[in-house]
Amino acid sequence: MESALGHRITASVAASGGCINNGARLDTRDGDTFFLKWNEVAPPEMFEAEADGLEALRRACTVQIPAPLDRGGGAGTPSWLLLEYVGSGTPAADYPERLGTSLAELHASELGPSFGWARDNWIGSLPQANEERSNWGAFWRDLRIVPQLQLTRSKGFLRSHTMDRLIDVIPNALVDVERGGLLHGDLWSGNAYATVEGVPVLIDPAVFRGDGEVDLAMTELFGGFGQRFYEAYGASRPISREYEAFRRDLYQLYYLLVHVNLFGASYESDALAAASRVVDALG
Repeated sequence: MESALGHRITASVAASGGCINNGARLDTRDGDTFFLKWNEVAPPEMFEAEADGLEALRRACTVQIPAPLDRGGGAGTPSWLLLEYVGSGTPAADYPERLGTSLAELHASELGPSFGWARDNWIGSLPQANEERSNWGAFWRDLRIVPQLQLTRSKGFLRSHTMDRLIDVIPNALVDVERGGLLHGDLWSGNAYATVEGVPVLIDPAVFRGDGEVDLAMTELFGGFGQRFYEAYGASRPISREYEAFRRDLYQLYYLLVHVNLFGASYESDALAAASRVVDALG
């Protein structure tokens, strides 16, 4: 790693909060600071995909995104990704508005008639297929919900017929979404924070092109980002009536299924409840 940095490391400070990868801040003799992520069992392609996502966000986003600097590993050694270090601080007074407006701008970038991405990536430690499709409903059903549901059922979870009914209603539920924009793809509160200057920074993406309300749904799954954030987003990019009616649940369901597959039965009831609300709303 010293050769990758080009500097002599003087200190390594472990980062807390990660449940998939290890992380540490690296301090160097000449005063530069970096952030290192590594995983003993993940393939190098996982961090290659993350670097690709960070670069996509950097091209499109008006908030700060850490630059990927180097990566390596594999062939019996831990895979790793070296990043620009972006320290955390106290949010500025306009932090929620800046984050909401910037997310709306992100969702308006990379606009196109197809959904997906040029390469597959990962959601947590699970593969996420991004084969491009022209139909959003088919994409969300075939490349998001169905693969995760099949995996949960292979583990003995979510055998309810409600899940089968849900699969049937997805295409019609999303038929009016005709264009996709760039998504962060894993936007929970742990992947957004304030820099030392108080401005927003986004980390750990799982990018693809899709309906921007997917990111909104994820922000609400584990606590939400605050009313001022959503008002600022909506002022720049109107939120559909269908989002409140059923799409929030439909989009959150993907991430709930991922959590069932990563962490087990504690998320099963939430996933089934979300699916039931979608089915009930759509009759």
